Amino acid sequence: MTTHSLRTRSAAFASAGWTPPSHGEWGFTYVGVLVLVALMGIALGASGQVWHTLQKREKERELLFIGQQFRLALNRYARHTPGQARRAPLRLEELLQDPRYPGNQRYLRKIFLDPMTGSADWGLITGPGGEIYGVHSLSKEEPLKKTNFGLADRQFEGAMKYSDWVFMQARN
Repeated sequence: MTTHSLRTRSAAFASAGWTPPSHGEWGFTYVGVLVLVALMGIALGASGQVWHTLQKREKERELLFIGQQFRLALNRYARHTPGQARRAPLRLEELLQDPRYPGNQRYLRKIFLDPMTGSADWGLITGPGGEIYGVHSLSKEEPLKKTNFGLADRQFEGAMKYSDWVFMQARN
C-alpha cells in the first residue's frame, strides 16, 4: 500500500467515527487471544481427566457386574452337579454348554470380555484337578474404587490392582 492510500483509508475511518488501532493495541489483542487459547487448553485438559476417570469408574462397575455373573454361573454349575460328577468346570466354555448333560444346560450366555483389558482372557483360580473355582481380571492397574463394596465383594476393599478382585464360587 502506498502512503496516499493509507491516508485515504484513515480519513474514511475518521469520517465514520472510527479510528484505526495503533500498533500497541494490536499487540494487546494478540496477547489476549493467546491467553484465551491457553485457558481453553487447560480447560480441555481438565475435562479430559474427568472423562478418563468417569470411563474408568464405568469399567469398574462393569467388571463387578461381569464378575458377579461368573460367580453365579459357577455356583449354578456346582448346584446342578449330577451324582458324583465334578462340581466345577475345567474350561469357561462349559458354563455356556454343560457337557455333563445331554440337552442344553447353560449357566452363562457368553464369555464376557474383561472390561479392564478388553480381552476374553481371564485369570483363573483352579483346583488341583484343573477345576475352575473363580476368575479375575488380568489388569495390573490400580482401582479407583477401594471401599463400599457389596457383601459378596467386601474382600476387594483395599485391593491394589484389579487382578486382586477375584470372583469365586461360594463354598458349599
